[in-house]
This record gives sequence, C-alpha cells and structure tokens, in this order.
Amino acid sequence: MHRNLLTLVLASAAAFCPSLAQADRDDDRSRQASVQLGPRPFFLVNDMADSPLKQRLLACTGNESFQRTAFSIGHRGASLQFPEHTRQSYEAAARTGAGIVECDVTFTKDKELVCRHAQNDLHTTTNILATPLAQKCIKPFTPATFSANGALLTPATAECRTSELTLAEFKTLRGKMDASDPRARTVAEYMGGTANFRTDLYAGPSSGTLMTHRESIDLFKKLGVKMTPELKSASVPMPFDGFTQQAYAQKMIDEYKQAGVPARHVWPQSFDKNDVLYWIQNEPAFGRQAVYLDDANTVADLPGAAELAAYRAQGIRIVAPPIFALLTADANGNLLPSQYAIDARRAGLDIITWSLERSGVLADGNNGFYYQSFDRAIQREGDIMRVLDALAQDVGIIGIFSDWPATVTFYANCMGLK
Repeated sequence: MHRNLLTLVLASAAAFCPSLAQADRDDDRSRQASVQLGPRPFFLVNDMADSPLKQRLLACTGNESFQRTAFSIGHRGASLQFPEHTRQSYEAAARTGAGIVECDVTFTKDKELVCRHAQNDLHTTTNILATPLAQKCIKPFTPATFSANGALLTPATAECRTSELTLAEFKTLRGKMDASDPRARTVAEYMGGTANFRTDLYAGPSSGTLMTHRESIDLFKKLGVKMTPELKSASVPMPFDGFTQQAYAQKMIDEYKQAGVPARHVWPQSFDKNDVLYWIQNEPAFGRQAVYLDDANTVADLPGAAELAAYRAQGIRIVAPPIFALLTADANGNLLPSQYAIDARRAGLDIITWSLERSGVLADGNNGFYYQSFDRAIQREGDIMRVLDALAQDVGIIGIFSDWPATVTFYANCMGLK
C-alpha cells in the first residue's frame, strides 16, 4: 500500500520542484562521467538477508558502468573516509557518483565565505591547535584532568572559530577527520580520537586542503556536479562587524551568480527558516530550490501536519529532516513511512534527508540518532539497503545525503533513479 505513494511523488515532483528535473535534463553529460564505486556497495548487498530486494540488487552487481545521480548527495564531500569539506573529500564524492555535493558555508574575520561544518569547529576538523594560530582560539586547549585512581574529572576542551582568523590565515590550515579525544593530556592526543569505523589514511600533511566557498564552486563546476550550500548559523552575535544575517545569506547566493552557476544547479539550505524565506522573497530563482533543514532531535520534536502545510503556504518547497523522521517499523521489522513523511507529502513538500553511512557498525545495535525510530528493525550492515529502499520507494525522497556516496549511487543506478 505504501508504495502507492511513489506514484504520487513522481507525478508531483515536476509540479513542486520542476527545476530539479530540469537540472538533470540540462546536464546529462555530468552523469556520464567516470564513476568508481569501490567494494562497499557490493559488500552491503551480499550482507543482506535474502529477499526480493536483495535479488534485484544482486542483478545489478554485474553492471560494468555506473552514472552520477542527483539522488546521491555528498555530505560534506565523502566524509566517511576523507576530512570533511576539503578538496580531496569533494573529489572523492564526485568520483563515487554524487551528483550534488555540499559546502557548508561560514565566514572568516574579514567576512569571506569558507567551507566548514560550523564556524567554531576548527579545533576538531583542522590542525589549528598544532600551529601558531592556536593563540587566536577563543578557548585554548585545556587538558583533561583525572582523579588519583584515573577516573576522568574534566574532559579536554578547546574552541577555535573561523571568525577569529583572516582568510589568509584560514588557508594555511589543513583539514583532518572531525574528532577529538576527551581524555587527552596533550594537543597531539586531543587531535586524535577518530572513530574506529572511519580512517586517518587520507588525512596526512599533503591532504586536507581547505577551501573557500568560491573555490568550492569552481571545483564543483570542473567536476560536473551540482551544489547544495548550507548557510551555517554564526557562533558570533550578528550583525558581525556590520555584517548582517541578510547580507550573509545574500553573499552566499551572489557568489553563485558571479560564477555563472544557474539557479537550477543550486539547492541552498538552512536550519533557519528566515534564511529560506529570505531567498524565496529576494532570490526567487534560488529560493525555488531552497531547502529547509529540520533540527529535530526526537520524533516528538517534529512538526505536525498543520505546520508542514504552513511551510508550503510560505513558499517552501523542500524540507530536509534527519532519516529517523521519515521511517518507523512494525512488529515484524518492516520499514514504513512515518506520520511526518505522510504529512509532508500531503502538504505538497518534496523531501531530502540526512545522513546515511554516518552511524558506524549497524549489527551491534544502539545505532543512535539517525536510526532511533526504527533501530529495532536493523540487524546487519546490509540493512542500509533496506533503509534506502524504504526512503526512495515508500517515502519518495528526491535525494539523500551520505558520508559515502557510492552506496547511494549504486542503489539509484540499480533502481533507475536520476
């Protein structure tokens, strides 16, 4: 019964987001670019419990070529294995088939736009603490303290912001895997802590190239991928030295216009509804594809049907909640659309969701934030493909952020999703 929703989704997609379909038609050449999936998607298919879905996916494992797809969105690039928001991460996302790649946008002391997940994450995502720029951090490194018997009393801390650095200073840093060790006694220890399901193999001194927003645009154009910048909330009070929130939102759009990027190739995002409404009202070509991100932490935090309908009445066309918002599970472990998913579709909203391949090993249970509403139905690594299938076929999402785009690229190619 739930798969009947797919018919509604496909029929309504052109009406509610025609620019998405147009963008795909206008740039078929980018989808023909060489795509290298590596072994992971095939491992996941082989790990699935036997089912008609597994058999269908197995039939695709013999394909000799895969194409990029806008259904596959590189979350911070390919951040499962590469330092996020670096040139190398973005290139890996495009190579593994992401048709859209994300630059999270914040600003420096001289009000230049750069790609970082947060304005205040340099201490965990770059080598700043090991450089002379550490003296500019708003909170210098403070080592952990322990009791006489070795129990942790206070964790190690630091906070370093892009707004404390000029662009020239920012560009001297190198990206690393987003991690820190709360038990660290030294800077070197603090800069470790990479999760065991990730890797530091691609975070050496010759990698981790940080990028400005403009540089990301130029790179994405060369790679032939489309773009989804997220305007990040500032860690400093706004206006910042006369730089207002509206000027910040406008500057991000202006850099696409100055680079000659068609609005249909850009999906600007924000967790702040005021940013989305600003784009809708002041940059309608870009606002048409503006994505309103939902920051719900639990199912209880999600908006209801009336609020979702109000979004659409305000001109919002695309919402992007976390994965848990869209699925639930029945007593037999079947994945089903959530009430939120049903309400969003009835409100005429298209849906993008985040983020796949971000929860580590699934077979050990307790998979955390992204799986909280249906974790009891997840038993093995191959269940990632069940999650993807339910989101695509039953919920009818138009795209999904993933830390490792190859998995989504494989699924989308197998199912004929562009």
